Amino acid sequence: MLRPWRTFPLRCPSSATAHCTFFCFVESRMDAKARTFPGDGNTLSSSASRAPPRQVHVSGEAAEDGPISLQEWRGWGCVSPVPTMVTEVIEDLKLLEEDADAPMSFGGTGGKLQGEFKVEEDKKHRAKYQALGDSEKKLQFFAARQIACRLLGSRNYLCQKCWLPMDDCMCSKVLPCSMWHGMRFWVYMHPKDFLRQNNTGKLLWQLFGVEAATLCLFGIAEDEEIMWNTFRLAGKSKVWCLYPNKSALTESVQETFSRAKFQSQRASIAERNEDGILNFVLIDGTWSNSAAMFRRLKEQAKMVWGEDDLPCISLATGASAMHKLRPQPSWDRTCTAAAAIGLMSELQAITEFSSYSLDKQAESVEYALQVLLEALTARRLRMGRSITRKVRHTINIC
Repeated sequence: MLRPWRTFPLRCPSSATAHCTFFCFVESRMDAKARTFPGDGNTLSSSASRAPPRQVHVSGEAAEDGPISLQEWRGWGCVSPVPTMVTEVIEDLKLLEEDADAPMSFGGTGGKLQGEFKVEEDKKHRAKYQALGDSEKKLQFFAARQIACRLLGSRNYLCQKCWLPMDDCMCSKVLPCSMWHGMRFWVYMHPKDFLRQNNTGKLLWQLFGVEAATLCLFGIAEDEEIMWNTFRLAGKSKVWCLYPNKSALTESVQETFSRAKFQSQRASIAERNEDGILNFVLIDGTWSNSAAMFRRLKEQAKMVWGEDDLPCISLATGASAMHKLRPQPSWDRTCTAAAAIGLMSELQAITEFSSYSLDKQAESVEYALQVLLEALTARRLRMGRSITRKVRHTINIC
């Protein structure tokens, strides 16, 4: 749902000059069906495309076998306390595991439960979900269950920083850098994208840190409270969402930040960074999920500011390197990291922001995106999976 961005040469920024500056906005990712990777005429066995099942005990006393600790929770890029409902779901899994007298097993993508334990857990989950009459509680329970299973299924399997299997860890190739303290990204992520290996939003806080690029999980009360408390203090004039809102006028980066109203605020923002930080939301989820996520943002905006017309920004044209493995439903949509790159490259062209070296920060993200693409490609080849994607677009782009 984002306008694609223009490309520029990839290069690894040197550690001496890697000063980063950022603006964050809303962006959604690929279509759910793009999670499948069809080959070019060859049939691949499902066993070749999946990791072997992983057994996890949640009833042991060891840290890696027990409930989610604050240290472990924040190790995945989170900033909130361990969500209460996530802890409750894990406790339910623990009780079910004890009753079944067998460890739960995870496998495949997304930390999915497998085997007979999955059947029993699904029955218990559905019954509890139906018993929740309030739609808000249902959403929170859905999100907590998705996240709890992903957390447990990823233990001792995924790297906490890059979310790739340990054998494919790319952290040594990504160079952290600083970001302008006058702006902040909020990666508003759907639970089904949490810990997904090909997620690109994770690159932002891996590069710039969680204070500059903050993860907020959709449906997790603790996360959403932190984000909206920040927005309430900042004021509506300093919050934007990178999203093509069809029901309202969407402005370009040039239109938003070159107008006189913003220019008049420019001096005070530079002088009072704590009070004038610019907040940008990037919606990180499948395109089918992003509509619900945007509606929730508008509902929260109405509660905070009395109106739901959340300012939206669109980007110019271009294409993401991730189209090679993860094509979007149309050429005017792109991945989360690519949206951030496009935004910064367009901001760099505006006089008011040209001194913040946004082009250098954009190159840092693009380089990290290329590293991720190479890591995912190498893993697919090693597992015997195709890296050729089915053509989904017939319209030529210039």
